[in-house]
Amino acid sequence: MDTSRLKIRAAKISVSTAAGLAAIKLVAGVLTGSLAVLASAVDSLLDILMSGVNYFAIRRAEQPADESHPFGHGKFETAATLIQSTIIALTGAWICFEAVRRLTGEIELARIEGGMIVLLFSVATSSAISRYLRRIARLTDSSALQADSLHFAMDVYTNLALLLGLILINTLKAPWLDPILSMLVGVYIIFEAVKLLRHGMRDMLDEELPESVRAEIARLIESHPDDLIDYHNLRTRRAGSQKIMDFHLTVCRHLTIEQAHDIADALEKRIEDSLPGADVTIHMEPCGSDHCPGHDECEQDKTRLKTRPTA
Repeated sequence: MDTSRLKIRAAKISVSTAAGLAAIKLVAGVLTGSLAVLASAVDSLLDILMSGVNYFAIRRAEQPADESHPFGHGKFETAATLIQSTIIALTGAWICFEAVRRLTGEIELARIEGGMIVLLFSVATSSAISRYLRRIARLTDSSALQADSLHFAMDVYTNLALLLGLILINTLKAPWLDPILSMLVGVYIIFEAVKLLRHGMRDMLDEELPESVRAEIARLIESHPDDLIDYHNLRTRRAGSQKIMDFHLTVCRHLTIEQAHDIADALEKRIEDSLPGADVTIHMEPCGSDHCPGHDECEQDKTRLKTRPTA
């Protein structure tokens, strides 16, 4: 199955899972009166929204370039990540506010055991879907699915904490622990949202790809078997799952346009085969040597591409 279909199917599964968990936890929260369970239900409602945004964004991002978007639609995934992080942060702030409000009033809880069962089920389900989304995100290099995976992983930890809290509340008969636990969940949600926001902003502001990826690009250029002399001005950025890069490539000035074009095509294909989602643009330049002996007499061992700065 190609990466586009994998990403869309994963997004559909994410939406369905979030909807089921939200419905179960919402009912449990109302029946128990537990803000901790209601907070978890609200988080799952957000999962539906976030997964829905991801589904739309991924479908848009996978569409080919057109007249209005000549560089493709990859930034739709980045926009989805930014939307997710903002809404997640606002949710964490609301949970903290509601927890403080409850601490100053009456706290009534009932049917705590039912809430425990729901949270335990949520932990198992969220753990499974998080692992699945993380695997697909790695295969497809999708920032949106990575964000979705992180959100479900966050649910695992928060639900485990809430489950432990409900056990303590039921054992110690201390309902005031419920809003305290909810506040901790809210702070954790805000913290994770800020991390997501920073990740999305790096892509939106066209930050360079990681050094490991840039090093791999340099290795592929330097080890290319064609007659290359030099390269410079390597620039990289990300748009969703796309790794966009361009650089200048120096070849012998006695090559024909067709020969130089074939070298560029072969190198582009090599990089794209090695780095999924790569979008490569190469600017060809003739060698500027003042003492060129001609292509056939060129000392390739000396003029072959050497390690160069990538910027």
